[in-house]
Amino acid sequence: MSRYWIGVASADHVAFGVAGGFMQLNHGKAAPLRRVSAGDWIIYYSPQQALGCKSVLQAFTALGQVLEGAPYPIEQDGQTLYRKNVRFVPVCTCNIRPLIPVLAFIRDKQHLGYAFRFGLVEIGEQDFLYIKARLVVA
Repeated sequence: MSRYWIGVASADHVAFGVAGGFMQLNHGKAAPLRRVSAGDWIIYYSPQQALGCKSVLQAFTALGQVLEGAPYPIEQDGQTLYRKNVRFVPVCTCNIRPLIPVLAFIRDKQHLGYAFRFGLVEIGEQDFLYIKARLVVA
């Protein structure tokens, strides 16, 4: 049975992962990737366009299904980062603001950032389907 997740990353990092067919979470940590299994779905939420950028984006920016395989290490800028392969589907960016009243995983509607503080959030199927319907290109 598939599980549904939201990963948090800046839009530029998400775009890099989509282009490469991989997901990376929490600045390359392996532990969150071990929670995600083949067949699970990942939606990326991007609070900003670029890491460290002051401008707010607050949008869902990618959707994909996790492929077989364990997290694998890569070396980048002298660091070991971990990734997992994902088959991404074409999407349009979707602003989160209009969706907040309906999303059950966001308990505090006034402080939505609280829901994303750990970088990987498991969500229910109903929330997943609601977001997916607004993301997927027909």
